[in-house]
Amino acid sequence: MTEFVLVAGAWLGSWAWDEVVPQLRAAGHGAHPLTLSGLADKQGVPAGQQTHVQDIVDEVERQDLRDVVLVGHSYSGIPVGQAAERIGDRLARVVFVDSSVPTDGGSFVSGWWEGPAKLEASIAGNGGFWAPLTAADCDGQGLTDEQIARFVGGSTPHPGASLAEPAVLARPLGGLPATYIKCLLDGAEPSDDVAKLLTSEHWRLVEMDTGHWPMFSQPGELARILLDAARE
Repeated sequence: MTEFVLVAGAWLGSWAWDEVVPQLRAAGHGAHPLTLSGLADKQGVPAGQQTHVQDIVDEVERQDLRDVVLVGHSYSGIPVGQAAERIGDRLARVVFVDSSVPTDGGSFVSGWWEGPAKLEASIAGNGGFWAPLTAADCDGQGLTDEQIARFVGGSTPHPGASLAEPAVLARPLGGLPATYIKCLLDGAEPSDDVAKLLTSEHWRLVEMDTGHWPMFSQPGELARILLDAARE
């Protein structure tokens, strides 16, 4: 039995996986959606990026999980990638869902596609938090009006410290067994750092014809891909 630990991206909590979890459990596996510190039902808890890494490691160790598939979406690929090398032989595979990946000494802010200064200014102007997206920001991502309302309505401000703190990697990420899911409505090609990792014999690319939040737009297809990844 595989144990899936599911970590959603910025602004989101464990609730984001509500339509994926039942399908993983119906297939006979464990599914453990995780809310990171400072978000959703854990708002008000101070959180840097290493706090989020520890959140994930603690979840695995507290439940004594084995044969673990860590799933990181968007921002959460950064703490998930670090946690993956810290749980040792408990790890079966990492799945990055249209996510950032950690670079030793780099942060989510330092890799921001519009440049670090713009994201830093946005966080500073919102009291140290990254403000959630609006409905208009979700256009073109394959979401229905109902799905957008659910996403926007459940989002909470994201702790800026977790975005700015640098990642710490003990060894190259390319050595981990990994699947990278690229959501094509959010860009046809993986970012350069992901493309380099995909040259590793341990990494595999899977494409989804949907937007950046497939747990809302295509939960059934996402669950199928996760189950396939667990069998590798």
